[in-house]
Amino acid sequence: MANRSSLRVGVVGATGLVGRILLGILQERRFPVGELRPFSSGRGASAVLWRGRRIPCAAASLEALRACDLAFLVSSDEVSERFGPALAAAGVWTIDDSSAFRLHKDVPLVIPEVNAQALSPRRRLIAGPNCTLTGAAVVGAPLLRAGGLKAVRLASYQAVSGAGRAALEEYHAQARRAAAKAGRSGPLDIPPYPEPKVFPKPIALNLFPQVGSFDRNGDCSEEFKVREELRKIWGARALPISATTVRVPVVRCHSLALWIETRRPLGLPRVRALLRRAPGLKLWEGDYPTPASALETDEVHVGRVRRGALPKELSFWVVSDNLRKGAALNSVQIAELLLKKRWL
Repeated sequence: MANRSSLRVGVVGATGLVGRILLGILQERRFPVGELRPFSSGRGASAVLWRGRRIPCAAASLEALRACDLAFLVSSDEVSERFGPALAAAGVWTIDDSSAFRLHKDVPLVIPEVNAQALSPRRRLIAGPNCTLTGAAVVGAPLLRAGGLKAVRLASYQAVSGAGRAALEEYHAQARRAAAKAGRSGPLDIPPYPEPKVFPKPIALNLFPQVGSFDRNGDCSEEFKVREELRKIWGARALPISATTVRVPVVRCHSLALWIETRRPLGLPRVRALLRRAPGLKLWEGDYPTPASALETDEVHVGRVRRGALPKELSFWVVSDNLRKGAALNSVQIAELLLKKRWL
């Protein structure tokens, strides 16, 4: 075990959207970083602000990362595939935020409030989940324990930032064009946009039910990820899960319309009591959360708790910060668990 007051911590992708938030959270929560080693993903010279100092980001290399006690990978699948298994084999605790290893049978896929028991001292490569399903996983966990799950249905309303910096730039460019034309045309007039480069359709003043590419069954890749990752996190391999994922013109925070059918009946008073007590959840009573109210918060927010159309079906509105709880915070919480267990 490393000296807990002087951990060498590497962050690959430190200058990205999630990487910068992760560095802020490490400082906010006073994680015991003795030496920070920030790495770029190969996009040229860069630096990050850490404890009031600018620290240059080196290009990531296996040799430099092997000298760390803990490595956060918040870059691309390709970068994670290059470094993740090799670092774990070298004894470095490695927390990966990409999709590269989430469904690998030997890699724990962990949301600490839901399945911390999946962690093992023998498995040093750990995956964090797709940010879209985090809210559903946290809301569904107490219901799974209390009533069992029979089926889950959801529709996501996913923020632009979930697709990365280039997607945000595309959205802002389209939004500026729309704003510039707003005073010179009718209120329902949508300006012509240049051909989208990141998204399949324009996103400003628009939305589309596609996140990722389609398969031959008509499902997009995000819908597959939501289904299979929820099954793994909940330990419910055969659970029927239906999903439609939608990209919406919101900068940050993903929202879900969620329907959960339980095996055993659960009354609404008990459901609300379960949600109030559940770790990582904020229950809204008499009101409902929005992306604006969930922004930069640690909790998964749930409101509009009511009965569905089926006898044991419950309906929820769920919002969480996709960059914070859906990615950076979840990774730091996993690292905190490793410390608590004295494995790190």
